[in-house]
Amino acid sequence: MGLRAGKRRIWLKMLSASLLRRRSRVIAALAAITIGATVLSGMLSVYWDIPRQLEREFRSYGANLVLVPSGEVGVMGLRAMRRAASLLPADRVIGVTPYRYETLSINRQPFTAAGTYLDEARRTNPYWRLEGEWPASDEEMLMGADAAGHIGAAPGTRVRVSGRGRNNRPFAGEMTISGLVRSGGPEDAMLFMEMSMLESLTGTRGEANLVDISVAGSEGELRKMADASRESVTSVTPRLLRRVVGSETAVLAKLRYLVFLVTVVALALIFICVATGMLTSVMERSREIGLKKALGADNAAIMGEFLGEGAVLGIAGGLLGSFAGYFFAQLIGISVFGRSAAFEPLTIPAAVAVSVLTTALAALPPVRRAADIEPAVVLRGE
Repeated sequence: MGLRAGKRRIWLKMLSASLLRRRSRVIAALAAITIGATVLSGMLSVYWDIPRQLEREFRSYGANLVLVPSGEVGVMGLRAMRRAASLLPADRVIGVTPYRYETLSINRQPFTAAGTYLDEARRTNPYWRLEGEWPASDEEMLMGADAAGHIGAAPGTRVRVSGRGRNNRPFAGEMTISGLVRSGGPEDAMLFMEMSMLESLTGTRGEANLVDISVAGSEGELRKMADASRESVTSVTPRLLRRVVGSETAVLAKLRYLVFLVTVVALALIFICVATGMLTSVMERSREIGLKKALGADNAAIMGEFLGEGAVLGIAGGLLGSFAGYFFAQLIGISVFGRSAAFEPLTIPAAVAVSVLTTALAALPPVRRAADIEPAVVLRGE
């Protein structure tokens, strides 16, 4: 036991002496490993955080899940809609917006009017560009920019709306256009008012034709949510907006692939720098290695010394790079997504382990060359 402890102390002294004697090369190798570990740690943080960031980012482009009536009825009850929406994870839901569509006339011009909850519509459709203000009361409404152009309306214009409601009953009322909607879609030709106001005008109660839902989640998670709603509320059929969901999945896959490539480049940097430094060290210390072997040191001891140097550099560089990588990930998150990246504790052991493994692999060729040195040849100066 004492002999083994003595060998360990000697090995540690030789290792520390070797590192201190070659300070400039050690600092250069440590800097390379730290830079590589910084990129690795930062990219791992971004890699794990990309789904969360993109889920929130894509929600600015509108709904990715819709609820429609089952069968051929054409309308669904708002109670059934709320029950289906309640099955979704509350912390993932950005907005739930029902729409009830009716045809209204302004100056004898027919328009499609949507009764909805405007506060929810604002959360579900942040891409809407608004000229004017959001309605502050039930007597105010939004109008699509194209529709407003047909009648020469502007924010603040008061108009008379009319139409026929339930049982073909005629109705009419005065409303103020508080703002104009521009979305680049069908909304530009529509009217939007509070659900309660449309229900009051038409005499309908508690019905919707469509429900837009903006919910954060991957395609697989959205499918599970939709299946759960479909099984629990048979009067409502959930459908994924495949173009939106498919685009999100494709972009996420490409970004993760890009992060993977950057990580590979970082690991290649560590490998090349460590391998070059170790090879130079072996060549410079060939006489020292030959002398040690002549005095009885075996190949295992020689290899252990060099691998120990690599392990120390890998651990030190990995730890330094892990903490620097956290700030690197914050910089990427704020620059790209406008919000900070979440801290993932696993990045620290992962970065250290990968740094040590990469350093060890890079050290193997030079270490094998050191083990092949013949003491007699080297000491003769050949």
